[in-house]
Amino acid sequence: MVAFLMGLRGGFTEFPCYLCLWDSRDTTEHYNKKHWPQRTEFSVGRHNIKCEPLVDFQKVLVPPLYIKLGLIEQFVTALDKESAAFKYLRDFFPKLSEAKVKAGVFVGPQIKKILECTEFHNKLSRKEKSLRQLCRSGSGLLGQSQGQILCELAKAVVKNNSKTGCIMSLKVHILDAYLDKFKNMGVHSKEQGELFHQDILDFERPYQHDGRLYLGTDT
Repeated sequence: MVAFLMGLRGGFTEFPCYLCLWDSRDTTEHYNKKHWPQRTEFSVGRHNIKCEPLVDFQKVLVPPLYIKLGLIEQFVTALDKESAAFKYLRDFFPKLSEAKVKAGVFVGPQIKKILECTEFHNKLSRKEKSLRQLCRSGSGLLGQSQGQILCELAKAVVKNNSKTGCIMSLKVHILDAYLDKFKNMGVHSKEQGELFHQDILDFERPYQHDGRLYLGTDT
């Protein structure tokens, strides 16, 4: 939605960040370089801009829920698919397709279950346990005015993402480079975003069996 509002192209583009010219394909520099050239203009045809922005980019607030979902997504994606932890996670959500579990596509209540499940935690490696604990702490701190605590937490999350082999996504990049965007955002409700994910889950449920949607006895 942010990309749509800012006139950015969708998909795996080279400059997906609306705040700076972060190079999504320069993976060797992602965890080494924090400051990228600021995006100073939105010129059509340059840096993945396909149309004029609809809003001023300074007025865009990235919801903390968006970042929380991204942290869990990166964590699950980096898991060894042959490990006991991943197999447990796949069995833990039998109604989710394996493709969704591999991609870490979960909604709020499912993420809460993952973070609170001690049996899943016991099946993780030492590095994975550390990152899971940080994600759990982050789910309570992001969006709140916690000052230095939040800064240290963000640094630890990014550092552990690097150690566990997580590819830096746009969400992690924003958390790493623009932490100030999340200060004093605890006053903004994230319920609308969570309700959206719940509605989508209900919409997808009829397709979670054998790929066909049954509309009635005659179809």
